[in-house]
Amino acid sequence: MMDAQHISQDDLALYALQALSSEEGAAVRAHLSGCDVCKAEVASLQADLAMVALSVDQHPLPSGARERFVQRIGRDVRQGADGTRRAEPISIERAPRSRSAAWIGWVAAAAALIVAAWLGFEVNSLRSRLQASDDRIASLETSESQAKQVAELLTAPSAQKVVLTAPKTPPAPSGRVVYLASRGGLILQASNLAPIPAGKTYELWVIPADGSAPIPAGLFQPDTAGNGSVVLPQIPQGVKAKAFGVTLEDAAGSKTPTAPILLAGAATQSGE
Repeated sequence: MMDAQHISQDDLALYALQALSSEEGAAVRAHLSGCDVCKAEVASLQADLAMVALSVDQHPLPSGARERFVQRIGRDVRQGADGTRRAEPISIERAPRSRSAAWIGWVAAAAALIVAAWLGFEVNSLRSRLQASDDRIASLETSESQAKQVAELLTAPSAQKVVLTAPKTPPAPSGRVVYLASRGGLILQASNLAPIPAGKTYELWVIPADGSAPIPAGLFQPDTAGNGSVVLPQIPQGVKAKAFGVTLEDAAGSKTPTAPILLAGAATQSGE
């Protein structure tokens, strides 16, 4: 394990890895207490191991891993200086080994750490895939629940079903006339009339069947609901009507209709 002055490089590596037995470790510690060269070498090895350990996730060693690692190092066969091959078990007193062989323990430990890092990466990758699968399943379950609620709503017997349409346009103005020519009697009932400006009024007209000039038959103003009426205006008797009309005139009325005619209707054959 030791030559005349220093501990071999591979034993220092095993010491840094805490892979020596308690007796071997005690012998190394005793040597390090008085050898600055070996102490510096151990410090360098421990620093390297710390850097590698920080780069991977920490996992506990499997049961028996240390014993198997020590036995494997003990079975390692190397080429001696005299050309013969011999086994070099770990012991306090054994021949020095070449510098390249001294790093075999360190390389094996580094390889183990690399494998541990790869396994950690694979575990994290698997966890990510499992989380993505869980999220997808949750999304599908939410969609399925929503679809079920929609189906239940559409098929529920007590659900109210309402058809929506655009609001109807305001009803058009209209009027209804009752006329008895022989008596000169006339009644107009109009509805849905538009409001009129101040100083204006609606005026009813009788259009004679003989082609003579239209006869004014009364002025009227609509109420707030658009309703208006003319009841028994003072008009000549015995005038047969061809049609009736309503125009918008000045408040005092007019002797002739002012275009346009807002309401118009042809008279029936009766009305004598």
